[in-house]
Amino acid sequence: MKQPKRYTVTAALPYANGPLHVGHLAGAYIAADIYVRYLRLQGKDVIFVCGSDEHGAAITIKAKKENTTPRAIVDKYNAVIRDSFEKFGIAFDIYHRTSEAIHYETSQDFFRILNDKHAFEVKESEQYYDEEANQFLADRYIMGTCPKCSNENAYGDQCEKCGSTLNPTELIHPRSTISGNQPVLRKTKHWFLKLNEYQQEITTWLETKKDIWKSHVYGQCKSWLDAGLQPRAMTRDLDWGIPVPAEIEGAEGKVLYVWLDAPIGYISATKELFKEIEEDKFHFAYPKNISPLIRNKKADDWKAYWQDEETQLIHFIGKDNIVFHCITFPAILKATQQYILPENVPANEFMNLEGDKISTSRNWAVWLHEYLENFPGREDELRYALIANMPENKDSEFTWTDFQTRVNSELGNNLGNFVKRVSDLLHKFYDGVVPQQELDPEVLQMLDTVTAAVQDNIASFKFRDAQFEVMQLSSYGNKYLQDNEPWKLIKTDEESVRKIMYTAYIIVESLAVLMRPLLPKTAAKIEHIFNLVEDGSDEGRMQIGASEILFPKVEDEQIQQQLDKLNKSKMDNAVQQTGVEEHIAAVKPEITFDDFSKLDIRTGKILHAEKVEKADKLLKLLVDVGFEQRTIVSGIAPHFRSEEIIGQQVSVVVNLAPRKLKGIESNGMVLMAEDKDGKLYFVQAQEVSVGNIIR
Repeated sequence: MKQPKRYTVTAALPYANGPLHVGHLAGAYIAADIYVRYLRLQGKDVIFVCGSDEHGAAITIKAKKENTTPRAIVDKYNAVIRDSFEKFGIAFDIYHRTSEAIHYETSQDFFRILNDKHAFEVKESEQYYDEEANQFLADRYIMGTCPKCSNENAYGDQCEKCGSTLNPTELIHPRSTISGNQPVLRKTKHWFLKLNEYQQEITTWLETKKDIWKSHVYGQCKSWLDAGLQPRAMTRDLDWGIPVPAEIEGAEGKVLYVWLDAPIGYISATKELFKEIEEDKFHFAYPKNISPLIRNKKADDWKAYWQDEETQLIHFIGKDNIVFHCITFPAILKATQQYILPENVPANEFMNLEGDKISTSRNWAVWLHEYLENFPGREDELRYALIANMPENKDSEFTWTDFQTRVNSELGNNLGNFVKRVSDLLHKFYDGVVPQQELDPEVLQMLDTVTAAVQDNIASFKFRDAQFEVMQLSSYGNKYLQDNEPWKLIKTDEESVRKIMYTAYIIVESLAVLMRPLLPKTAAKIEHIFNLVEDGSDEGRMQIGASEILFPKVEDEQIQQQLDKLNKSKMDNAVQQTGVEEHIAAVKPEITFDDFSKLDIRTGKILHAEKVEKADKLLKLLVDVGFEQRTIVSGIAPHFRSEEIIGQQVSVVVNLAPRKLKGIESNGMVLMAEDKDGKLYFVQAQEVSVGNIIR
């Protein structure tokens, strides 16, 4: 296959109606960022474009909920999203906005071209209308039961449960999201893209991707094509969006359908990128990310990245956007007779959260901006966990305990441990100066093999496998040190130790290079510690810097805080669904008597209490439970002073598996009651001696 001259890589435009969550990162953005960093390291001519999707009914719905304007919503969330991307380290060339003038112009030009080429069919059709709100309802203003999976909360354009693309009239028992009433059908005129006329062309083109694209991407498209393409309306009756060009007769009050407008955002962002490069004024673009290969380009050079057949176009998206990027947008591009079609659309599937689907409306999500606040400077730890569990070919799940295990065990005990051991030993033996030696040919061959495997996996969009290879190399490094024991050998064979430590140093250097696309901030830290220069040459790398811990442990308390946050969301949702009063927590799932009988709850008395160092919420308690005295760590410090609870009668779960909190082994749990304001109370049995069983 002929190598392309250049690459255009896009990442799905996030809706500017809410912040980013881990599902977004795992679905599109980390994968796109890895691939682009890899291409840049290969010296390829590549641009990486993204931006906020700021039109469509989702924006206006959010504005109504927050009692504000669509403009206020997109301004607010564009700022949150852009800031989150920057802090997390997604290396876009440009992050644009679909509310910018250049995007309006580009989108309207597309509409004109399509109209002139007779790609539209103007027809009157029946559309749902809310008589109470006195307006036509766009797809997202209608909800109902999905005809394919019976989800009662499917939208008019898509069921988020089964992923099916829908038309509003397909919904069973439709209802307006504005008034809650059942809408009525009224006639209105719209411009329909004649998708049916592109059925054969899209089918033929898709067949060329059968052995290249992911099976679930190809399969979803094939299923849609087998059902037969139908004309799809490209205009909407809304007061927020890009107006249909004024010269189009009969289109007054119509705006472009968001799925015509949004993907054109990739092209308008590219135009803006090259305009800012030519003018050397960067408002949306990021100069530090822009390749030297395009630093001297002119504004019109954007065309090569969208219209030259020697350019490879790649879309990174989640699976809910597959049909739009693989059928609708390609049909639009083909209809213009000017634009190239995507070479690949390596869409990921969904990432779930703690046993449930991520839901912004239910606040069941790990929000990126909150993670960045709660775990400052630990962007790569989240990146690592999401890559390790990336839903490349099937749905996956994020859990906080898995995150903790991956950080503490895989990153800390494996990668971090190896890097620090090498640094510490080099300082101990040679005052931080790396001894120059011959490298073992077997080790060199192994490094070449690992490097090729990492590169091949990234090129094939197998990012989990690429990261696994890197971690295997780190494990090899740890084993290499452990097998050779240079800390013992230094007493009898200094020459062998020099070779061992030089080899270990080269493994660290290789790890840093291989991690650049995968864990870029970690790679930069290692390069700084070991004084590695960007081009990998020997210059300046002989004296290494001070050793440091790359991955401090994630503590149980930090994880519990995140789980508490999710549990609160779950209770809040249960209250909304059941109508239970807000101060009464929703009832947990039913258990059997056998489940309950496994608990051994006994009366006890607090004999001693003291605060745990560097833990604002924890008290270390010594509790008499009758048959022995137990140390129990309890998160009640914000509610009680240690001296006031000595002698307090309590109820204790005594057969709970021990666990360490801040290095203290806690053997049991003191039961507490919590009121609607979050105030805690001891669950106590009055006038009962310690050690009695509570049944």
